[in-house]
Amino acid sequence: MLALVVGLLYLVAGRAVRSQDATGSRFVCNAIPPGAEPGCGYGPTGNRVQSSSPVEDELRNTIIQLRETILQQKETIVSQQGTIKELNSKLARCEAAADESSQGKSRGQGSRRKEYGKNTMGDLPRDPSETIDQLGKTMQSLKGRLENLEQSLRLPITNVSTAGVSALTPLPPELRELLRQRLGALETQLLRKVAELEEEKSQLYNETAAHRQRTESALNSLLERITELEKNNNAFKSPEDFKVSLPLRTNYLYGRIKKSLPEMYAFTVCMWLKSSASPGIGTPFSYGVPGQANEIVLIEWGNNPIELLVNDKVAQLPLSVSDGRWHHICITWTTRDGFWEAYQDGERLGTGDNLAPWHPIKPGGVIILGQEQDIVGGRFDATQAFVGELSQFNMWDRVLRPVDIMGLANCSAYMPGNVVPWIDANVEVFGGATKAALEICEDRAFDS
Repeated sequence: MLALVVGLLYLVAGRAVRSQDATGSRFVCNAIPPGAEPGCGYGPTGNRVQSSSPVEDELRNTIIQLRETILQQKETIVSQQGTIKELNSKLARCEAAADESSQGKSRGQGSRRKEYGKNTMGDLPRDPSETIDQLGKTMQSLKGRLENLEQSLRLPITNVSTAGVSALTPLPPELRELLRQRLGALETQLLRKVAELEEEKSQLYNETAAHRQRTESALNSLLERITELEKNNNAFKSPEDFKVSLPLRTNYLYGRIKKSLPEMYAFTVCMWLKSSASPGIGTPFSYGVPGQANEIVLIEWGNNPIELLVNDKVAQLPLSVSDGRWHHICITWTTRDGFWEAYQDGERLGTGDNLAPWHPIKPGGVIILGQEQDIVGGRFDATQAFVGELSQFNMWDRVLRPVDIMGLANCSAYMPGNVVPWIDANVEVFGGATKAALEICEDRAFDS
């Protein structure tokens, strides 16, 4: 730049000499006082000589423009140096963050997570996702600033117009190359950091998913175990070893079988009974269907003998069970000729026929233990209520053989009903009726 100024001054001086030679005049050089502007003439006395030559005015304006341009370029260089220092600082932070991340990997998962708590590049968030977003924003900002800087570097730094000639003086290419290298290194560091954080985020997600799967598996196993214990956690050694107690003659104590009956053309019903009530033990069970509340009923009412009702038809049975001891009774019936049999403690004590012959047992009704139904499932009469205990109420859709009934009565065989089995989950109690554990064969032996 200084060489350019000297050359211009030399050019002006030469032109002035040639002008003086052409007119036959001499060129006089005078000393210029300190602080005076070049090109301004001074007389021998030191006073400024006013010149009206257009060449001198043009040269003076050119010199002023050159000085202003030099000042502007100086300010630009200072600003660019500040930007370079800031970029170097950012790059140093990125390198420090990369070094810390590399050291953190060798310390294991726990220490690596702690490294994210450090301030590696500004105020970065601790969450990997937020860190990645913040790094992306920082990288974009730095790239934008560097692109603006490169664009400014491509613009003419010096634009001096003298007699229609433009002179372009860009910054040295070494500076631009250094900036490009710094930018590339910064981008490499940032991309490596983003990749590491992405990998860390993926590992954390996989660990979380695996932990969640293990937790859900453990919870499912625990729930299955709890369900199993709830099924088995009752007061009975086995689901059929219990009794229903109906201690009072009321119209609100009763039990209910959850299952209903299909359409049947024969049946066998067996149970254990214990009662000392008088007069009459009441109604051990009843089955009612819509339109016929007395579809099947076993009842001892007042001083009458025990009766079996089928479709509201009655047969008297030669049974006696009101001595306060356990008795096993079975009743069989078939629609063919309405034939029936009555067993007590394994022995057949009576038979008969013409009990609702050719009548099929209707399905979809309600089985009540301890009460006689005047409507399906309700309207009980306290005078007909059963008082005592009953157990092992089973029902089949066929007539059992005498040998099967004897095996049930002497506890040598166990044969649950194929239509209504006696199990705890199948029996509900209401109004104060209770269920209690009972091993009927041991209890019966103790009574004997």
